[in-house]
Amino acid sequence: MQGTDQPILETRALGKRFSIGTRFSSEGRRLVHAVDNVSLTVQRGETLGLVGESGCGKSTLARCLVRLYDITEGQLLFEGEDITGKSLAGLRPFRRRLQMVFQDPSASLNPRRRVGDLVAEPLRVHGKLGAKAIRERVVELFDLVGLLPDHVVRYPHEFSGGQRQRVGIARAIALNPDLVVLDEPVSALDVSVQAQIVNLLADLQEKLKLTYVFIAHDLSVVRQVSNRIAVMYLGSIVEEGPSEAVFSAPAHPYSQALISAVPVVETTPGGRRRRIILSGDVPSPLNPPTGCRFHPRCPVAQERCARERPALVEHKAGRKVACHFPTI
Repeated sequence: MQGTDQPILETRALGKRFSIGTRFSSEGRRLVHAVDNVSLTVQRGETLGLVGESGCGKSTLARCLVRLYDITEGQLLFEGEDITGKSLAGLRPFRRRLQMVFQDPSASLNPRRRVGDLVAEPLRVHGKLGAKAIRERVVELFDLVGLLPDHVVRYPHEFSGGQRQRVGIARAIALNPDLVVLDEPVSALDVSVQAQIVNLLADLQEKLKLTYVFIAHDLSVVRQVSNRIAVMYLGSIVEEGPSEAVFSAPAHPYSQALISAVPVVETTPGGRRRRIILSGDVPSPLNPPTGCRFHPRCPVAQERCARERPALVEHKAGRKVACHFPTI
């Protein structure tokens, strides 16, 4: 099911800052610009892939999208309703419909509780089911994610990493959500297990009519699962567009460098792809560069890039780039 006119999720100039400093004094405290001026739309039924280097703000943005973090500035809208400043009580109706799968299944599951109880918890908190109906629903969820009924009485340490992630997925879909944010759901797994989880997520999306925001640093996985891709650098979106269009012809210099690093099998003599090596280190979000945040490492940067920050603007239908000199 692909898109309607109104996005299921939308951010407008969303920002998240963290204040750091000494424990006992506010003097000398500094701001970490973790997410800055992010505007995105997610259409119902699609998978939006979010990629970028480690530390670029992907996980922080994920937690903002499901309101696990309070938002410093901008707006977050779910089906057109502004949920940016809603209280915990005000967010309660949205928790059923907006869920998250975390990166590390070992850290996201309480080791002292049986996994059946962990999956049942959202049903007890948000549902109106009796004890028997909850038990039946948990068994049904385990079957959906490829686990056995007798697994419900086991503890997380009795499972493999892939099985623990299946438990996390079962918990996320327990309340029949509309949108699931997946924060690097396969990065902690072996390659063969990654493929199984990716296939499971695709099957669940089709069966349950889910919408995904899929966050990863593995571009090969993102290309496989995503309809659209947003590329993130130092807290901001620098490029957005249809998956195949971005991969086949990236328009931002940072996107070009990322995609050039993806391993490929060369099938023709002399057809080797040029590898783009970026100079320097990623700047600190404590003190981001003026102008374009990428300009200190950009191979095509000019004087304008250091003083003027480019806006994320549409250059072609569905292709947005935040660059003064995009190759589009």
